[in-house]
Amino acid sequence: MPYASELHTATALALQAGALLLRHRTAGFEVEHKTSADDPVTVADREASALIVAGLRSAFPADGLLSEEEVDSPERLGRERVWIIDPIDGTKEFTTGSPDFCVSIGLAVGGEAVLGVVYAPATDELFSGVVGEGVQKNGEAVTANRPDAFRLSVSDTEYGRELRRHDLPGMFPSGSIALKLARMAVGEADVTFSMSPRSEWDICAGDALLRAAGGELRRRDGRPIVYNSVRPSLEQGIIGGTPAALAWLEAELLTRRLPTAHLNLTPDAPAWAVLSEADQKALAGHPGVCVRYSGDELLALLVVDLHTRTAERAEGDAFHLERLTRDVVRALGPLA
Repeated sequence: MPYASELHTATALALQAGALLLRHRTAGFEVEHKTSADDPVTVADREASALIVAGLRSAFPADGLLSEEEVDSPERLGRERVWIIDPIDGTKEFTTGSPDFCVSIGLAVGGEAVLGVVYAPATDELFSGVVGEGVQKNGEAVTANRPDAFRLSVSDTEYGRELRRHDLPGMFPSGSIALKLARMAVGEADVTFSMSPRSEWDICAGDALLRAAGGELRRRDGRPIVYNSVRPSLEQGIIGGTPAALAWLEAELLTRRLPTAHLNLTPDAPAWAVLSEADQKALAGHPGVCVRYSGDELLALLVVDLHTRTAERAEGDAFHLERLTRDVVRALGPLA
């Protein structure tokens, strides 16, 4: 089996990190915040990250490493193989006592997710897989049985703030995006999407699992996800699932005109077309153009000076501007 050694190592490290998280949960810990109340971090995140990074570096010294809780290094950009790690995906749930959090370890080769291990320690669920080789749950190969009605797994935060007002069928909210993707891979859900941006460490392992099960994950604007980018953030929402469910959901989102954000917008992105001709001319080359849009309709615009972290322009519907501002703060840090 390809990547057998890598899968064995990642699985062992995920289990060790999961045990560490449970020990911290029992002992108690303080919660800090990186950019806002939506972005908590704990000593458990940092210790789990250190454990995983040390293990991968020892086993595969030639590979690059990217972890949410480690200082990023441009060295990874020159590596064909890069491990992409979220030591706790669902830190908010971890801190509130919910079981909906996991350890996420993915391997990207040539910019594509090829291997994933996702471990939910509170429920002792281990998902593992390699693209082309299928998916296992707790060591058993899985062949998913799909129901007649599609099950749409959505962010509990987005559901509480916005999605519950819409009539999308089949919605059920949960926390960790990595667990959403893992559960889709084994047939426990069918499709997902987000309105807010996601980072590479949120999705790499789950993407590999979904692809190993015959599914697909991509950007909300239809473009593919490329891992090990200079800026390890997609800067927009994602959509993924089994082929039939994905086609259904894209049609539903188009009909209902549900929005998505796109941060650090550039002229080559499809969302650039939502700007007026005057703004396209005025903002070309500006690195801090952020929008929230639906179809061809601009809902909110925030133009940020990335050096001073000040808003140069803030326009649009108040609700959508507030949601866009939250996305910008989480991605870029607090605005002055």
